[in-house]
Amino acid sequence: MTRFSANLGFLWMDRPLPDAIRAAKAAGFHAVECHWPYDTPAADVRTALEETGLPMLGLNTRRGDVAGGENGLSALPGREEEARAAIDEAISYARATGTGAIHVMAGFAEGPQAHAAFVGNLRHACAQAAELTILIEPLNAHDAPGYFLRDTALAADIIAEVDAPNLRLMFDCYHVGRTEGDVIDRLNAHLPLIGHVQFASVPDRGAPDHGEVDYASVFAELARLGWDAPLGAEYKPGGDTDATLGWMSMGA
Repeated sequence: MTRFSANLGFLWMDRPLPDAIRAAKAAGFHAVECHWPYDTPAADVRTALEETGLPMLGLNTRRGDVAGGENGLSALPGREEEARAAIDEAISYARATGTGAIHVMAGFAEGPQAHAAFVGNLRHACAQAAELTILIEPLNAHDAPGYFLRDTALAADIIAEVDAPNLRLMFDCYHVGRTEGDVIDRLNAHLPLIGHVQFASVPDRGAPDHGEVDYASVFAELARLGWDAPLGAEYKPGGDTDATLGWMSMGA
């Protein structure tokens, strides 16, 4: 049976994070993950996790000046101090809540200086939190034009360059499907590097029961490949989350 993780950055956004964790448990999810939980006291999150028995798989570093259009700091040259403060904050929150992974967000940047900044900040993250998984995630150019980490090939090159055992690829089937196509082929190509898998319909980022990607086939392929960690449901429900969960039967 395929297991699923509820991404609470999109699902049950109408309630506080601890209550969203409880809703995920009631709906039959095996884990949760989030985006930016920092406004919720870590103790409250940990209490909800312990109450439900769900692990928190991952969280993101802060994006920076969101109102100013920023979407991550770690590939921004000259912002290393701020980027590392965001990484350290994420590490502290992850440790306080028992979260297993941190997605280090690159941000909008390009060129050799951005590359060097990202590699340096990732080395910092990996060294500071050797017991945690550090994730990097390519974002598609339709939703995040100008994002530094644009595809899985670049992510693979950076993982090789940093050469840290806890640096892994966040493989989001939605972003890969939007930019690179053939999700199953990319999964097979990058499986040794993958630390977490997420999904949503392509191209509308809704529930995975429609669209260009056949998720029944994707879930079956992951099972064939021996992937047994929960898969992250990171889709926009467009209304009541509970009303969108019929797709979970694809994991039976």
